[in-house]
Amino acid sequence: MQREVFVLALVKNQERFVYVYDLESTDMLLEELQERAADDSSALNGFDVAILAGKMREQVAGRGKAVQAIRQAN
Repeated sequence: MQREVFVLALVKNQERFVYVYDLESTDMLLEELQERAADDSSALNGFDVAILAGKMREQVAGRGKAVQAIRQAN
C-alpha cells in the first residue's frame, strides 16, 4: 500500500522552501515551521507560516473531497 504525500512550496526572494509530508506528519511540520519562523536567522516569518499552514489545510481537505468523490463514482 502506497502512502499519500503532499508538497508545500514557498519561494521567497532567492530562497525556496519545499516540504513533503503525509497525513501523519502534519502536526510535526507545523511545529517545525513555527520554530523556523521564531528563529531570527530564518527567512521564514509568521506570515509565511500562516500561508503555508492554510495551504496545508486546503491540501488535506481536498484529499478528503477527492476520496469521497471517487467513492461516490463507484
